[in-house]
Amino acid sequence: MPLQNRVLPTGEILAIPERGMFVGNRGIIHDPATRTLLKKRWSTDAWLTCVLEFRGRRRKVMERRSWTELFFLDEATSFAAGHRPCFYCRREDANRFRAAWEKGNRVSETLAPEIDAVLHRERFASAKRLHPLPSALEKLPDGTMVRAGEESFVIAQGRALKWSPAGYRKVEGAIKDAKLLTPPSTVRAFMAGYRPVLHPSVERALT
Repeated sequence: MPLQNRVLPTGEILAIPERGMFVGNRGIIHDPATRTLLKKRWSTDAWLTCVLEFRGRRRKVMERRSWTELFFLDEATSFAAGHRPCFYCRREDANRFRAAWEKGNRVSETLAPEIDAVLHRERFASAKRLHPLPSALEKLPDGTMVRAGEESFVIAQGRALKWSPAGYRKVEGAIKDAKLLTPPSTVRAFMAGYRPVLHPSVERALT
């Protein structure tokens, strides 16, 4: 049985077989004795996205009273859920994201906790709301995710692709009444030049 540690674009955490390209955490939100989640879904405002491998270290997932390992299909999924790059295992990416976040949001000398505080007010899982689109779907930057009905979609090369735990699929017909799922401040970082890592299925879905 898969553990309940796979994160959807909405930030919901499910037990599904697919693992994904990134791991991350929201602090300690599991019981190591049972390897199950607690009722809370975060213990800190800092929601991080980390690499799967770092300096050869290995962890037994959800077996220690340490941070709870959560998995994401790709970086676009983690951003949609309200996470950001980790400054420890992804320092270069984290610095690039912070620079783009500052440029896009017209601020400077921003500390990580300040970014976390903004994201906590914006992410769907903690704010319980979606956001108006800042532009037409086809003009949104690559990696932005939107929500329409009960489905999530990533924007890539001006096209919307349907999210699933195994990857992205082509969409037949127009998407109606879409709302912004990725936190607006993160989307502005994308507009300022940060390029999130997308699952390889995007290339197949675009052909």
